[in-house]
Amino acid sequence: MATRKTRTTRNKMMKVVRGRKPVARQGTGNRLRRTWATTVEAITAAESDMEKQVKSLLKRNKISTKDASAMFKDLSAIVGRERKKALREFESRLSAIQTRALKQRKVVGRAVDEAMQSALASFNIPTRKEVHELTRKVDELSRKIDRFKR
Repeated sequence: MATRKTRTTRNKMMKVVRGRKPVARQGTGNRLRRTWATTVEAITAAESDMEKQVKSLLKRNKISTKDASAMFKDLSAIVGRERKKALREFESRLSAIQTRALKQRKVVGRAVDEAMQSALASFNIPTRKEVHELTRKVDELSRKIDRFKR
């Protein structure tokens, strides 16, 4: 389904999907949380499906409840290990993304600072630091002039 952005000046955080009302865009963290929740739901659904299939096998093949119980325990252990493994992988990838985002934020911040400095220089507008330095020098000169008047 194609998306298009509209009203960027009015509300940059809105997007319009054809045939739907505008929806607020999701942040990366929210999207990852939603994806993780969906993944957990899918795994839980798969686990319940497996349980149903094992129960139907029990009825058809007349397996003892002891064997079925052992199968369920094994299945639960496997699913638990896979969940833990997926969570560790998810956390490591998330931390890598966070680290990269932090580095990129610093790079972008430096680029914006440099662009601002060059814009101020091209318009010949003094920076706050330069104004502060000039004010300090004017105060110093005023004190020297006051000493000469006495």
